[in-house]
Parts: sequence; structure tokens; C-alpha cells
Amino acid sequence: MSPNMIGALLMMASMACFTLNDSLIKLTAGAIPLFQLLFLRGVVTSILIIALRGRLGVMHFNIAPRDWALIGLRTGAEVLTAYFFLSALLNMPLANVTAILQVLPLSVTLASAVFLREAVGWQRMAAIGIGFIGVLLIVKPGADGFNIWSIYALVAMFFITARDLITRQLSPDVPSMTVTLVTALAVMGAAGLASLTQPWVGVSIPQASLIAGSALFILGGYYFSIQVMRAADVSFTAPFRYTGLIWALLIGYLVFDHWPDQMTLAGACIVVATGLFTLYRERRLRG
Repeated sequence: MSPNMIGALLMMASMACFTLNDSLIKLTAGAIPLFQLLFLRGVVTSILIIALRGRLGVMHFNIAPRDWALIGLRTGAEVLTAYFFLSALLNMPLANVTAILQVLPLSVTLASAVFLREAVGWQRMAAIGIGFIGVLLIVKPGADGFNIWSIYALVAMFFITARDLITRQLSPDVPSMTVTLVTALAVMGAAGLASLTQPWVGVSIPQASLIAGSALFILGGYYFSIQVMRAADVSFTAPFRYTGLIWALLIGYLVFDHWPDQMTLAGACIVVATGLFTLYRERRLRG
């Protein structure tokens, strides 16, 4: 397969892992304070990364100063993304936050064209735009006023875009596992500090199991999202971010017994169609 085809698979795997992580977090039903939950998940994630480093890839810290600077910037973007996204999520409807963040494929593609000089044809841009229409049909954002929390969500989108573009600039000899570990430790540390502002609660065995599962999937999400930025054109893989919504629909039905309405299904079909079109076009160009 071409690098872009591999990148598409990595992006879909990343979206699946992130969605499964979100689902396990949701199953805790808010019984554990959020920052405590994220800290505990970070501890387990870091332990998993260290334990599995031999299987998932090389990990070393003999990295050039330029790359350490990029890793530092990327880590800062990751922590700020968590802060602004969670702040928006806790203060406005989920549909509104989701709708704002679905601009990411467009923002990443445009940013890659401007800053990385990647060629972005009109067909790719059209596919992303049509996919975004499908996303709007799925999330059906409400008509609430555009307030400070909407701005927080936009800021989160900015930092996610920056994070992905910074990842793209890392040297090929920087191990993805090293970046993954630094990311997990940074988010864990930030959540740990924030958790000091909240009372901690006891954790039951079922809740601990959910946290452990969440840690496993967030590890996959981190790792695949780093790999995809280093394996393929950003503009090509951008539409496959939308597959996270497809995973959310499936998990919502199988786990939470929620069946989407006709408009949501129509939007999902549009999203899938744009992804398939992009894959088909890539195969024709390579053929």
C-alpha cells in the first residue's frame, strides 16, 4: 500500500481508539471527578507504554535539540487542548463542541497547504467540505448563542491543528513511542495538578477496570495519531477523522442502546462516501 493508504488506516484506527476511550470514560457515569480520572488513566497509560515499548517500537531519548523543542511544543499544545476542550465541554452542549471541532479536517488541510506547502487539489477540498456537511447533519448543533465557551472550543481546535503540524515536522529518527510517553506523562501531570483542586473519591474494582481499558485505548489513540502524521499527507488523511463519528454511532447503539435518527444516518452515509471517494481517487492516482 502507498503511504497515504497506510495513513488512512492509521487515522481510522486512531479515531476508533479515541472513541472507545471516550465510551469507557462515559461508562464511569461521572462517579469519579474528571481530573482524578484523567490522572489515574495517565498513570496506567504510562506504565503500559513502558511495559510494551519493546513490542510497539523503539524508545530512546537520544534526540536532537531541535526535535526536543518540537516535542516540547507538541506536548504544550496537547495539554492546552485538554484544558480548553474540557472547559468547553463542561459548559456547553456536546453537539455544539463536536460541530466546532469537526472543522479540524479543513483547518489541518488548509494549514498543511500554507505552512507545509502540501499540494491540496480542489477534489480533496471538495470531499472534505462535503464530509463536513455530513458531520453537521450528524451532530445537529443547537442554536445557542456564540459565547466564551464556543471560543474555548475554537482555541482547542487551534491547538489540535498546531499539534498535528508540529508532529509532521519531527525528524524520522524520533521514535513515536518516545513522543507517546512524553504526551501521556504531560497530560497525567497536568491532570494531577488540576485534581488537587477537587476532592478525591474511592475507586471500585469495576471502575478501575474501566480506567485500565480506557488507558489501553488512549495509548492506541496517541500512538496511531502520531504515526499517521508521519506516514502520509495531512490533506489526504484529514477526511478520515470523520470516521470517529461512525464509531460513535456503532458504540452508541451496541453499548448505550441509542439508535440514530434518519438525519444522523444520512450524515453518516455522506461521511463514509467522502472517505471512500478519497480512497478510490488515491488508488487511481497510484494505479
